Amino acid sequence: MLTTHLIHTVVDAALVEDAPYGDITCATAIPADETGTVSLVARENGVMSGIDVFTAVFARQNPAVNVTPYITDGRDFVAGQRLADIDGPMRDILTAERVALNLTQRMSGIATMTAAFVKEAARGNAMPDAKAPRGFAHTRIVDTRKTTPTLRAFEKYAVTCGGGHNHRFGLSDAVMLKDNHLAALAARGLGLADAIRHVREQVGHTTHIEVEVDRLDQIPAALDGGADTIMLDNFTLDDTRRGVALIDGRALVEASGNMTLDRVADVAATGVDIISVGALTHSVRSIDLGLDYVR
Repeated sequence: MLTTHLIHTVVDAALVEDAPYGDITCATAIPADETGTVSLVARENGVMSGIDVFTAVFARQNPAVNVTPYITDGRDFVAGQRLADIDGPMRDILTAERVALNLTQRMSGIATMTAAFVKEAARGNAMPDAKAPRGFAHTRIVDTRKTTPTLRAFEKYAVTCGGGHNHRFGLSDAVMLKDNHLAALAARGLGLADAIRHVREQVGHTTHIEVEVDRLDQIPAALDGGADTIMLDNFTLDDTRRGVALIDGRALVEASGNMTLDRVADVAATGVDIISVGALTHSVRSIDLGLDYVR
């Protein structure tokens, strides 16, 4: 997903965006031959994501800049922890600083938020009266397509660093019939079950079909049509439990809609296989990381 080519493409564009005609501050304030060392330091606790991206920013700015990381993606860190050292030409270090921090702070923010959701889902699965999911060993926390344009691979990778899983990467990866798709098909006289069959006839046998429902009475038709995943959109907890019971393992069950940290455990306890959380990427707060001058 997060390939070297993609990292270089995004990093190069970000560096040009930030200094399209050079860095006039460094050009006038920092001697061309000055070298030094700075450290990447955590200002708060979090989960690391994007250390290779951080390294790539400096390498693309100037291969003479050397980054020595002391942490790998997916690992926890605490406030005050030194995460990496960067040494080399000071002009290039300072010119690339903000781009490197912007990407890594956002990715680490996503990983940190995801880890919190994963922890809550696990707590829900362990509740005394919890129903075990049928599709997976534990309820999965997954992302959505509500990502920053051009940064989707970075953000979805960050979700996996926090222990989450990825939903479809894009529109080309799976069928997801949502309310407007179903309304358009209904206008042609196709009910829910027939709509699913209509799609199934046209796609390859390995293509996954997911259907969004917003009422319990839609579930029998979704099952009759052969949906692989049924998304329960904005269901109450009671209706989510009823939906899980109705589906009874015949399709994966995904819960979605306004998933906040304080209700994820209760949703996971209903026995859903998947909880999709748009907030992981569209409402995340970047983790506070900084570069401290060493010498």
